Amino acid sequence: MEASILRIVIFTAALTSVAASYRTTNFIVSAPTPQLAQKIGDAAESFRSELAQRWLGKTLPTWSSPCPITAQVAPHLGAGGATSFVFQNNTVGGWQMNIQGSEIRILDSVLPHEVTHTIFATHFRQPLPRWADEGACTTVEHPSEKKRHETMLISFLQTQRGIAFSQMLAMKEYPADVLPLYAEGYSLARYLIEEGGERKFVNFVGDGLKDENWMRALQVSYGVTDLGRLQNEWLEWVKQGSPNRSLIAAKTQRDSRGPNIHTLTATNQRRRSRPQPNLIHRPQNIKQNGIPIAHRSPKKTTLNPQAASHGGWVAAGTHSQNNRSFASGVAATENHQPHQTTRQQPMQPARQTILR
Repeated sequence: MEASILRIVIFTAALTSVAASYRTTNFIVSAPTPQLAQKIGDAAESFRSELAQRWLGKTLPTWSSPCPITAQVAPHLGAGGATSFVFQNNTVGGWQMNIQGSEIRILDSVLPHEVTHTIFATHFRQPLPRWADEGACTTVEHPSEKKRHETMLISFLQTQRGIAFSQMLAMKEYPADVLPLYAEGYSLARYLIEEGGERKFVNFVGDGLKDENWMRALQVSYGVTDLGRLQNEWLEWVKQGSPNRSLIAAKTQRDSRGPNIHTLTATNQRRRSRPQPNLIHRPQNIKQNGIPIAHRSPKKTTLNPQAASHGGWVAAGTHSQNNRSFASGVAATENHQPHQTTRQQPMQPARQTILR
């Protein structure tokens, strides 16, 4: 009897947690209260318009069917979201967005992140590499959320969980160890966006999707001819605290095209004192067989996934032998293979589905 009553209480709570609905031109919102439903719906429409202008330089046409948004709003909920859609015959539809968190985090981070996924899906009409999709969507979140990713990235580089650019650039699926992909993807997306802006980044992604030759696309859009050099320059930038590259470029008084991606690191070094080698480091007081390990100078970073760290930087792409997340490289997408589009969170991951 008590078990039956408990089930009824749980079921009733689930029904009342999303009790109100609100319709806009492109969204149907279900939320705990009418006020929240309207606030989320109006914000979603505003983000859809403003972010499309930011990324594409134009607004999107009205979708043929609205995107349902189910919102769980409570102060104790972790912020997160998941958006599903289906690509078929060069169209996209079958929208479903689930978001959760406190009201403020939904409105300043989760919702703009998820709406950006829908903008990219509408524009590209095919799945993006995971780093580019999640990384770019994270750039529109609240500064506190972006700072959290930067902090996690340093931790991942310290513990050999970074992903080599040669592997990450073409990843179509989420790896088992997904958080480093979010942190590193966001950092690289920001690094490139601050070089030439959001529209240039969108053009780069679109160019790369044509033949999936990301090295060629990097060269065309950003003048990158050496992926290893790009990775090492990015590592140095992270080591310096990821300073705003747009502001640095504006102060150089170079030609109207601005400095290219390979000269900014040297500019940073001239304008800032070089940090100590152990700014990002692995602990030096670790003992091996009871004997302290002596400090060793850091070596140059490398794309070799098995490269060891020596007292300073851990090269992106290094990983412990127990972590097989990236050992198999990048697998080709199979027909009907689902693709997830989700902000890391405790909810069921969403899926992008390609129908042939």
